[in-house]
Amino acid sequence: MPARPELIRPDDVAIAAAMSRALTVIALVILALGDGEHTVNLVAERTDDTFVRGQADLSVGTDPVRLSVLDEDDYTALRTLLVFALEGSTVRGAVLVATTAAEPYPRACGWTVRGGWLHPMDTADLQQAVTPCPGVAAVRREVYRAPALPQITDDSAH
Repeated sequence: MPARPELIRPDDVAIAAAMSRALTVIALVILALGDGEHTVNLVAERTDDTFVRGQADLSVGTDPVRLSVLDEDDYTALRTLLVFALEGSTVRGAVLVATTAAEPYPRACGWTVRGGWLHPMDTADLQQAVTPCPGVAAVRREVYRAPALPQITDDSAH
């Protein structure tokens, strides 16, 4: 049986840059989703052939402005996974899907990680990803195209 490839730790400068981008991405995703109850899922395929997943439940409001995180540990794990997905040296690919509570069905949009940033996911691929398997009790989600997030470079923050 072949051994899994070993993960090589990225350098501190790359991690710091990815952390800065991750905080910006999270803020932009929250703004794009707007008011409501949201579940954000991130699935990443690592270079050692394993998959990792993070999920956080958020409540967002603008009148008054508020952001509530249901579980701080879940949010921290999701944010950490996003940092490594954006940095890219230990992750082959990653997808972030946001589901918003809505009637009659929850709404979902998604982004793929490419080049250290989030890009709107193809809606056909997203529909396939969120469609429940036959025989599995799950809520149907209405899929829509995720908004493009303006790419803010680390240099533009100065």
